[in-house]
Amino acid sequence: MFDIRKKLEAAGETILREKFGESTTIHFDVSMDEGRGDLTTSAALQVAKKLGKSPRDIATTLADAFGKLPGVLSTEVAGAGFVNVTVAPAELTKGFSAVRTACLPSKKRKEQPVIVEYSQPNIAKPLGVHHILSTIIGQSLANMYRHLGYETISINHIGDWGTQFGKLAVAHATWGTKPIENHTIDDLLELYVRFHTEAEKNALLEDEGRAAFKKLEDGDKELRVFWSAVVKITMGSMEKMYERLHVTFDHTQGESFYEDKMAPILEEGKKKGVFKLGEEGAFIAEFPEETKMPPAIALKGDGSTIYLTRDLAAANYRINTWHPQAILYVVDVAQQLYFKQLFAVLGQLGWELPTLEHVIFGRMRFADKAMSTRKGNILRLEEVLDEAVKRADLLIAERGEKIQTDDPKGLAEMMGVGSVVYGVLSQNRKMDMVFDWDKMLTFEGNSAPYVQYTHARARSVLRKAGSLVSVSDIQELTAKERTLIKLILMFGETVESARADHLPHKLTNYLYELCQAFNSFYNSDEILTAPDETRNFRLSLTKLTADVLKTGAELLTLQVPDRM
Repeated sequence: MFDIRKKLEAAGETILREKFGESTTIHFDVSMDEGRGDLTTSAALQVAKKLGKSPRDIATTLADAFGKLPGVLSTEVAGAGFVNVTVAPAELTKGFSAVRTACLPSKKRKEQPVIVEYSQPNIAKPLGVHHILSTIIGQSLANMYRHLGYETISINHIGDWGTQFGKLAVAHATWGTKPIENHTIDDLLELYVRFHTEAEKNALLEDEGRAAFKKLEDGDKELRVFWSAVVKITMGSMEKMYERLHVTFDHTQGESFYEDKMAPILEEGKKKGVFKLGEEGAFIAEFPEETKMPPAIALKGDGSTIYLTRDLAAANYRINTWHPQAILYVVDVAQQLYFKQLFAVLGQLGWELPTLEHVIFGRMRFADKAMSTRKGNILRLEEVLDEAVKRADLLIAERGEKIQTDDPKGLAEMMGVGSVVYGVLSQNRKMDMVFDWDKMLTFEGNSAPYVQYTHARARSVLRKAGSLVSVSDIQELTAKERTLIKLILMFGETVESARADHLPHKLTNYLYELCQAFNSFYNSDEILTAPDETRNFRLSLTKLTADVLKTGAELLTLQVPDRM
């Protein structure tokens, strides 16, 4: 959205070629340091050694040429050979219309769709706090793809098939005291946990569980009814959590969806020599020695299927149904080897494949030891969200009249859930993530309440102003205005960068910087009491800030209030 940046880069490349006989690409970065221009390049430093010339001499030649371009206010050579360019106000404000457009969904691209698979919980268990990682990272990526005009298909690939159902069926038959349809999700979890506790004393229970699943897979009617009831109970519980998180899916397709789609792939793999007979009658896929990957089981010795079988069927179905350009699997780092094996087997099958990417995220660690050492085998997401809302409620009460809202309970829900969501997304997904209440629920620093409060502050200014006069032309800019404008202009490219790299934290970091810049501008420059022309311009800046914050936040599934 800095139109002049491309002109500067093209001019710089021409100068290097004509003056120094050097053909190279020049790149300008946006400078956020007050007093150091708006755009800066280190091109002189990059070519000086090759040319055997002083980088400052090259930089001076570039700066002199840049200074003659329309829209350039001034240039300077800084440090060892950086060139800083200050842009005329009219040139900066020229990008406002593009920012307004960037706040709206882009026109649909004439391209094949992108499939994003995320959340992937197992049936018969409540959502644990760890599920929020895949769920929120995946939803934010799907949101960004859609916003930028990509046809996007979001899929929740639930674990509703496998040995765990055999185990649960055995547990219910052995210790259940009421019909399966009368159970809650807590009852199902209790039965599942009891099975594993008892299996430690009686190893035969594991065999019974496997045998029960084989019967289910073979079509046993009673087990099919049992399985259907378990799925219904679990999905009812999950939908409530997805609603609180503002998470939606185009398709919820469990592993069971592919039950009748696996046999043809297994046969194809056998015919092509991809699946070979292994130990105890199992069929396996092997990989070249240099990959250092162990063989992958495609079919167990007893004839029952496994994760790989179902994922192969899922990939085949998606490719044939939607013909995607890419399939993204948002799954934690522990499954890195598995996805390498899956992608390798898909390659061995010889199908025409889209781009396949395992979007990795790290594990969750807890700053609060009481959370990490909590008794029981699952820390429920519902409990964490409820605790976050409770803490937000207390924070609202503590701030008293500083918080302006007609709906304190609704605001607490927005702040509490938002703090957990933003707390996850503000961290680099490739690293282990730290869950820290103190950093998540604060009006200071990179947090949801800070973004929400800043948005509400901007909207409050606009309400007090009444009707707005659209203004984008201004002759002079204060340092705070200039910084804020530069950040606003970077919105579109930030969303694109976050989407392309599949890194939502790039967008959260941007929103945080934008909030800092707006609050600095708000505290430094008069808005409502400024002279008319300046007042109108600053109000247009305020509205643009609010619109960008709202759009950016919603891409991250974060809700922002108009009053706070």
